[in-house]
Amino acid sequence: MWIVYIIRCQDQSLYIGITTNLKKRLEKHQSGKGAKYTRGRGPFKLVYTESYPNRSQASKREYSLKNLSHSKKMYLINNAELKKTYLC
Repeated sequence: MWIVYIIRCQDQSLYIGITTNLKKRLEKHQSGKGAKYTRGRGPFKLVYTESYPNRSQASKREYSLKNLSHSKKMYLINNAELKKTYLC
């Protein structure tokens, strides 16, 4: 299972990535050994995830998310948070 994720950096910027082990990947970001972009921008908050059965689909989704405007990314994140609130 592949996971597409979005984290919010301390400077409020967003980082989008994919992984098969979300916990381990977030630990790498926190330790400064993750993506070059996230170095020095922690701490981070996981704000969005989606799951895909293979790397190809996850990579395609990652690419499409990276091409969204910041406002559309925020809309996606905020609506996902609302859905979680209503499901609980």
